[in-house]
Amino acid sequence: MPPQLLLTAAMVKYSREASNPSKACKAQGVDLRVHYKNTYEAAQAIKGMNLKKAQQYMQDVCEKKRCIPFRKYKGTIGRTPQAKEFKLTQGRWPVKSCKILLGLLRNAEANAEFKNLDTDNLTVKHIQVNAAQQGRRRTYRAHGRIGPYMNCPAHVEMILEEPADAVEKPEEEVKPKKFTKKQLAMRRLKIGGGQ
Repeated sequence: MPPQLLLTAAMVKYSREASNPSKACKAQGVDLRVHYKNTYEAAQAIKGMNLKKAQQYMQDVCEKKRCIPFRKYKGTIGRTPQAKEFKLTQGRWPVKSCKILLGLLRNAEANAEFKNLDTDNLTVKHIQVNAAQQGRRRTYRAHGRIGPYMNCPAHVEMILEEPADAVEKPEEEVKPKKFTKKQLAMRRLKIGGGQ
């Protein structure tokens, strides 16, 4: 497993908490050496998916059988027929980002097994990618100048939850409608009843 993955949730604060912490598990990666924009698009593609389906999807992208649809950061992104699956035209195969997300999904699965949760029943309820602090390097340009050579790493956090048990809504008593004097007068006019 890459050394950048955090195994505990106590070190860094998450942007949101699970609705039912006893039925949820978390995973987080900080300062990951992957492009922020590619990782954002890959994370949006697995949001709301079942854990096993998300893992299979990431594997398929790494093998270039399916693509990641680019919805937000889509400038100069080429088109591919594989994006028709998402009713889009633009898509790519960000293998490095997918491998990192796959590692995070495995980490979350291990955390779920530790909490005795049903891993076949988990869904990705929350996944968020934030841009991390850029790495500063330099490149040497013509005429003795020096230019910046920055990279754009990312922070990733995810929360997986088991779906809540469906509870039937109790039947409420139907209360009689209350009308104002003006509404009652209008009803009498419509009906045609007068004094």
